[in-house]
Parts: sequence; C-alpha cells; structure tokens
Amino acid sequence: MQNKFSEILKSKNDCVIITSPQNRRYFTSFNSSDGFLVITGNETIFFTDSRYIEAAQNQVTVCKSVLLKRVSETIAPYLKEKNIENIYLETERLTVAELNSLKKVFDFCKVEAKEEVDEIINKLRSVKTEKEVEYIKKAQQIAEDAFKHILKFIKVGVTEKEIALKLDFYMLSHGAEAVSFETIAVSGKNSSMPHGVPTDKRIENGDFITMDFGAVYNGYHSDMTRTVIVGEPTEKQKEVYETVLKAQTEALAVLKAGVSGVDADKAARDIIEAKGYKENFGHGTGHGVGIEIHESPNLSPYSKAILETGNIVTVEPGIYIPDEFGVRIEDMALITENGYINLTNCEKELIIL
Repeated sequence: MQNKFSEILKSKNDCVIITSPQNRRYFTSFNSSDGFLVITGNETIFFTDSRYIEAAQNQVTVCKSVLLKRVSETIAPYLKEKNIENIYLETERLTVAELNSLKKVFDFCKVEAKEEVDEIINKLRSVKTEKEVEYIKKAQQIAEDAFKHILKFIKVGVTEKEIALKLDFYMLSHGAEAVSFETIAVSGKNSSMPHGVPTDKRIENGDFITMDFGAVYNGYHSDMTRTVIVGEPTEKQKEVYETVLKAQTEALAVLKAGVSGVDADKAARDIIEAKGYKENFGHGTGHGVGIEIHESPNLSPYSKAILETGNIVTVEPGIYIPDEFGVRIEDMALITENGYINLTNCEKELIIL
C-alpha cells in the first residue's frame, strides 16, 4: 500500500493516516466506525478498538491489524519509535475538531491535512477494478429487481411513503446490506423537486412518479432513477419525458475515455435547452459511484474531470416544472476506451401503469 502514496511519503520520516470510514474500507475491505490506517514508507497497520479487532484480524489481509486502546497509548508511541516527523491527513472528511485533537496527540511532529492525500485516494477510487465492478453490478441487479417488484404495487391510492418503504424492504430482504441513500419516491406536483422527500400523498390518476434509489452490496453502491405514470399522460408530459430520454441518450452516446465531464453534461443540457427547458434542469448530469454514492468523476458544467477507462458514472438529466411535475431518468455507465457499458438494464420508454 505504501507505493500508492509514494508521491507523499518522500522520506522514512513521513506518514499518511487515513481516518475516514469510507477510505479505510476502500483500502482494507473492512467496515468499521472506528480505526486508523497508518501508512509509513515501509509498513501499513490498521489500528482499531476492541469492538472490531477480532473481526479485523480475521478479515483484513492487506496489512496487520493491531488493537487500539487510546491513540496516545498505541499509535503515538509507534510513530515515535519509527521517528515520524510528518503526518499527512485527508482534508475532505476531516473536521477541524478532529484535526486539532490529532495535533495535540501527535505534538512531537508536524500534523498536516494535505489535499494531495485526497487527490491520490479519489484518483484510485474513481477507476474501478473488476471486483469492484462486479460488486456494483450485483448492487444494481438488486435495485432493478426491486423496481420490477414495485411496478406491481403502484396504483391509485398508495402513498409515496409506501412506495419508498416497499423498495427499501425489497432491497434489504434480497441481498442488500443497506440502501444507497434515503429512497426518493415523489409523485404529481411533488415530482418537480429533484430530491423531494416521500410523503403521505396518495397516487392519483395522471401522476408522474419519480423513484430514485439504490442498493449497497459488499460496500458498493448502485444508483438508478425511473419515472413512470399512472393513467394516460398528457401531451406536455409526453414531450417532457421524451426530451429527458433523448437528453440521456445523447449524453450516453458521447461517453468514452478521454471525454470531459463538461462535454458529457453539455450533450444532455443542449437537448433540454433546445426544447425551452433550460431553467428546469439545475443539477449536474451525473457523478461517480462506488464506496460512496457520490464520488469522482462528475459530469457538470463545472467539472474538471476527464473520463478514464474504469470510471462508473451516473447519467441522470431531468426536467422539473414547479407546481406541475418532474421527470428524471438515470442509468449507471462503465467507461471503456471506446465507449461505455450500461450497467442499468431496466426499461426506459415511458411505463404507463
């Protein structure tokens, strides 16, 4: 693991400490709420407390796991013994209070939150291995099965909360270790809110229902959105739905290694703007998915990303008309050298229930 941080670990007196649960899990494949992954120039050790140590020693294979009593009693002496002079920490997932606390404990050396640590980790995490892709595919299959299941349940009279709960229950009872995020199931006028919260509103005839959800499998997330309708759509509903679908199709078509996040976003945004809905599409077209539901790279007008083989990104344009309705369609795409592989296999033509 030390070689992954060779740009930072320039001397035997340097050390990187990973404190965030997400990044600890990425490097160790072990899920815990507590622990420190300590990386020096010639050794990596995972320190964790008595709640996790037995499981860690049985499961973590990339490095040694050591019982953590207190940081001052366990890690500080270890670093002193190794003559560590510089400790580098993550910046994106570290609070000021945590940084100050670690500076006090490690007062014998320089402690610095360093952006380069995050840059290295984000770069590593953005390019998925074959095993990571398989985990995400499995998570997506669970979500897709839940979608097929929920279509049999949706009808006039059921509530948004009931739809969300049914989706969650199905995923959790069919192999998901968790849901990817708080499931969105919004209908009618509520569907104009991109991240609306499910309510007790009952489904009515003519309602669009937007469902945004995902499953977690072995630590890896899936993410999908489908918009369906109960009863026959109006001409305006048809137009908006077809516009969003075309925007998504165009954005997917440009995906491949070397394409910028800005250009991928523009492909979708241009379609929506040409139809007069520029002000009704406020969010980015997509984001990376993996150990976290939102990670690098992102597809937006402000993105600095250049897509690479092995990235997995969502493609999720939408149109949201306040006090009327909204539509979003979202797939996950695995970027390849010459294109992409769509990891989402559910129907995208408008489903009328």
